[in-house]
Amino acid sequence: MKNASSAEEKGYDAGKKISGIKRHIAVDTEGLPHAIYITTANVPDKVAGAAMIKKYKANLKKVKNVLVDGAYTGEPFANSIKQSINATVEIVKRSDLHKFTTIPKRWVVERTFSWLEKCHRLWKNCERHLATSLAMVQLAFVRLLVKR
Repeated sequence: MKNASSAEEKGYDAGKKISGIKRHIAVDTEGLPHAIYITTANVPDKVAGAAMIKKYKANLKKVKNVLVDGAYTGEPFANSIKQSINATVEIVKRSDLHKFTTIPKRWVVERTFSWLEKCHRLWKNCERHLATSLAMVQLAFVRLLVKR
């Protein structure tokens, strides 16, 4: 997520060549959030994902299988998930990078992120602190759930 000039906490993601923050979410099969974790863009996805699972393990204690994208590959991440909530990790990768196809299972998270994009304030990170960014994402989800 790109930052506005007012944001104090930001990092540079060399892979995406962007300065800003990353939003990590854990959702159920309906796309409802059970964990939200925000970091600066320079924090690797594996580190942030493991920290999110550890922080919200009370919310995720019934989870048996964690579906993640290719950024979370590797034994250290899988082992940290196994230790935190005793769940297995399944990597859901894109099959072909040159054309758009709906990937079963993965679209649930993408749909949840698109719900967040309906909130204009979340298009760009304008908040000075990560805690405020987290609060804005939580408020956006509350707004979405109330509308339903």
